[in-house]
Amino acid sequence: MKPFKIPESVLVVIHTPALDVLLIRRADAQEFWQSVTGSKDALDEPLALTAAREVAEETGIQCGEGTLLASQLVDWQLRNIYEIYPGRRARYEPGITHNTEHLFGLCVPERLTPVLAAREHTDWQWLPYREAADACFSPSNAEAILLLPEFAR
Repeated sequence: MKPFKIPESVLVVIHTPALDVLLIRRADAQEFWQSVTGSKDALDEPLALTAAREVAEETGIQCGEGTLLASQLVDWQLRNIYEIYPGRRARYEPGITHNTEHLFGLCVPERLTPVLAAREHTDWQWLPYREAADACFSPSNAEAILLLPEFAR
């Protein structure tokens, strides 16, 4: 049996210095464009490690400790707490109804070509940040992208 998901996750806005944002399309919901997201694998997993792992798994971009992009992965020190969709709650321990999402930014030098995890995502696009925010399914993801000019300074 698969272990329960931990209700603590990261959202990583991958962007260029020109504020172009990478969005990826979910395999299980073709209308969902989003930034990189994912849950902690262990309760004691540091959030920066979760963020770097999810970026690598979902895009192939390496930004973990010891990589050239490690210093460009920035914890924005913001979080969203949201209700987990009822249809997805079975993946969590009984009684868990909310998730805490921690926001990160990753500045890459240019529009890189991601290598997607086919079971999770089917397509990608780079968009100017306002267009990227408009394209996101998740309101919290859109809000995070709109904060980009503040954090990219």
